[in-house]
Amino acid sequence: MKKDTQLPERKKDHIRINLEKDVSSALTTRLERYHFIHQALPEMALEDVNLSQTLFGKHQPVPVLVSSMTGGTAEAARINRTLAEAAQEVGLAMGVGSQRAALEDPSLANSFQVRRYAPDILLFANLGAVQFNTGFGPMECLHAVEMIEADALVLHLNPLQEALQPEGNHDFNGLVEKIARIRRTLPVPLIVKEVGWGISLEAAQLLYNAGVDAVDVAGAGGTSWSQVEMHRISDPYAAHTAGAFVGWGIPTADSVRNACSIFKDKPVFASGGLKNGIDIAKTLALGASMGGMAGTFLKAANDSLESAISAMRMIVEQVRIAMFASGTRTLDELTLDKLQPID
Repeated sequence: MKKDTQLPERKKDHIRINLEKDVSSALTTRLERYHFIHQALPEMALEDVNLSQTLFGKHQPVPVLVSSMTGGTAEAARINRTLAEAAQEVGLAMGVGSQRAALEDPSLANSFQVRRYAPDILLFANLGAVQFNTGFGPMECLHAVEMIEADALVLHLNPLQEALQPEGNHDFNGLVEKIARIRRTLPVPLIVKEVGWGISLEAAQLLYNAGVDAVDVAGAGGTSWSQVEMHRISDPYAAHTAGAFVGWGIPTADSVRNACSIFKDKPVFASGGLKNGIDIAKTLALGASMGGMAGTFLKAANDSLESAISAMRMIVEQVRIAMFASGTRTLDELTLDKLQPID
């Protein structure tokens, strides 16, 4: 395992750029193609809406996920603690950023260790799948889970981002079989996610065949990591190369439909450009089990714990009201027939 000495600085850059720069995709999520069918007579009270479900054998109070973001620096430790405390208060699930840095340098582990601040939440560990081609394997996966007392492990896929990074890992050969091998040995559920360019039908089928327990589509329409990398790169030609991919990817709505058509009996998580609780509710109606957000929660957590709690409560309340106003009592009832496609 070769240590990446530039990794902590890269993580700092990612936080700074996401907070300071416009890194939006040129694509939309395509969720705007769907509107909820309003019910003037919902025949229920707002308090009748039940947002809870069971995921991986654990009670999940609300269908909202703090998408995997950060870790590995002092600033990331502060943000992760705030996110975890807020998630505990409101009932959200949470993923941490890639723990590769902490596996290479154990002194950084504390920036990911949020369980003491959030004892009850569904918490996801995180590693890059491409690291299996640089020496990582089942031991590192187990260590990542144990490091943060996680309920599941997320393996993220980011081929385009790696291709654009000057220091990126470009070898994505043989990852499907290696993911399948991890699934056979890992004692907790295994989730595979993209980082912002979506999941195709072909990718969904490969992951399902590999036995993964859930997929997070992380579709296009929100943060474009090609734009993030563009702002990091000092060489103008390499920066222009990255900038050309601002419109790349599979929109989130299409990615959810792709994944749900394959993962019919397993959870699909929706993320990528979700702006509010109505967007989350739309993805749930399209078949997802949870909707994840990153940028909204990152900005709030960077401000204060109070801001993070308020932002999370607002999003949850928007989901609740969308369900109420569409006459939907439970997540099981939140199905495609609640939506009107817009031509």
